Amino acid sequence: MVAGEEFGLVEETEGVDGDEWEQLDVSDTEADRIARRQDREFSEFRKRLKNTEQFKVTGGVFDDATFAALYKLVQDGYIEAIGGPISTGKEADVFEALAPEDETVAIKVYRINASDFRQMRDYLEGDPRFENIRGDKKRVVLAWVKKEYGNLLRAKKAGVRVPDPIAVQRNVLVMEYLGDETRAAPTLDDADLGNPETAYEVVREYIRRLYDAGLVHGDLSEYNLVVDDGELVVIDVGQAVTVHHPNSEEFLRRDCRNVANFFAREGVDADGDDLYDYVVSEADPREGEGVA
Repeated sequence: MVAGEEFGLVEETEGVDGDEWEQLDVSDTEADRIARRQDREFSEFRKRLKNTEQFKVTGGVFDDATFAALYKLVQDGYIEAIGGPISTGKEADVFEALAPEDETVAIKVYRINASDFRQMRDYLEGDPRFENIRGDKKRVVLAWVKKEYGNLLRAKKAGVRVPDPIAVQRNVLVMEYLGDETRAAPTLDDADLGNPETAYEVVREYIRRLYDAGLVHGDLSEYNLVVDDGELVVIDVGQAVTVHHPNSEEFLRRDCRNVANFFAREGVDADGDDLYDYVVSEADPREGEGVA
């Protein structure tokens, strides 16, 4: 009996043109070899990061998708090595990283699983960019990261000193590192202000320029301002909203109140209502191209 005859297979294959089978090439291709090599490299990359000492504390922020995003940033030449944490938060952790030509950059890694919708809700409601994804945590976080990247670009264009945005990949944002070889730039709350009056004038102008460009920071305080090489820098602009957001006025008043209260404690003649009146009277907010 021919092998397979008892199952009726021989009869079904009779008359089939052998040329059709010759067209099915199951040999290894260059694409297969590249894919396998990339899989091995990614596995080694992930294992190397997981075994790194500093990630044993903050490792909860790194899932496989985050490892894949970091690996893509390495492959694309944005980063070469990842260092220790700069800061940790409920929504994201910030790490040092080494870019080509020995440049230090910062990478902000958002926690997809740990992100709290209740903290994001006030900034998402009324924003048409989030209408169709508000109930999907992963999609909201990924959109939030792109929003922060766009807000940085817009603030920089408006003449506000912010970390220079470099790249974004899924839940990872690469941006300028603020600080020196010994430590990251201190927040305004921890910095030694030689001239608080001048610092207040700079921050007041930053708020005005943001508003003039159609943005409200939404969470501005001494904890989201840092001093880098003598310059005041605005950070954490992911929650910044446009002036058409239904809560933009409330957010702007809160920003002005927080900033004025801090500088008043530093001896500056600052008042939240006066700051708000100055900003709205001196700025001409507009919605331009490339809304973040």
